Amino acid sequence: MTGRPDHLPERLGLLSGAEAADFVTEGLLTGRENVPGIRLDRVTEPLPHADRRGELRPVRDLVEDAMAYCRTNGFKPPQADAWLAPRLHAALRLTRREAAAAGFWNHLALGVAPDYVVWRHLAEPKDGKAARVAADRFRGPYHKQAFSRLWWAAELFRDGPDYGPVVTACGNQDILNTALRMSVINHRPTAQAIVRLVAKGEVSTGRGVNALVGAVNASAATLMYDVIAPDHPERDPRPLLDWIDEAETARQVSRNVLPTGPDEEPAPELSVSTLADYFADLFADAPVRGREDSEEAEEEA
Repeated sequence: MTGRPDHLPERLGLLSGAEAADFVTEGLLTGRENVPGIRLDRVTEPLPHADRRGELRPVRDLVEDAMAYCRTNGFKPPQADAWLAPRLHAALRLTRREAAAAGFWNHLALGVAPDYVVWRHLAEPKDGKAARVAADRFRGPYHKQAFSRLWWAAELFRDGPDYGPVVTACGNQDILNTALRMSVINHRPTAQAIVRLVAKGEVSTGRGVNALVGAVNASAATLMYDVIAPDHPERDPRPLLDWIDEAETARQVSRNVLPTGPDEEPAPELSVSTLADYFADLFADAPVRGREDSEEAEEEA
């Protein structure tokens, strides 16, 4: 099985897509080869900043602890997402502009934790083919790449400083696989309303989540959510910038309790509750495969 890189530099870096492609080999994708760390380090560019946020060791330690968390508790690899996403976000303290750099995530997946990517995303063998990791888990779009998807999920589903909704969102693979790629999730009350329905158990199955997200996205084509459920008109950038500056003196991200994000205002409660009620009505009318059979069985019982 793919192991930790044989060479770990002191700092994180940027690895271009073209350079990254050379290291995404069939041997790596099937978990049979390691990434040659020294060779990869030679083609890695430095980050544009030299502060503590670029230190590699805290991120490597966090990833190792995520794997240990699952192994110790008997959890399957997908269950690491809900634990790691808020902690990765809090440890990196990136701006959205910084997080938009694909080279950063390429380096994290190949130069820092390829063993985690293989451990987390190695698919079950089928049709006589060997187990394999999809290449876009190493270098792919933000909603597919192994670490980028977790960071963006934490960024889009956190409620101000509260990472609680992130745990709910990342604990449901259908939210990660479907909702994360939809632009409507950039509207904070929409994101919080979806998570609220899942947290309350009103939407509990994978099929249900997919039906809900599909209905929400389709409705957004005719109904402007930011009109009926406005977010704060202007988000003050200072709490985020202060939070980033505090990285120089911040302690290690806790493994036992959820960290605290930037001290931004949460999404307006009235807007979230308005949309939660509206989305509940949408879901009631949405076609969910298997729901009718379940309801008929309950009536017969």
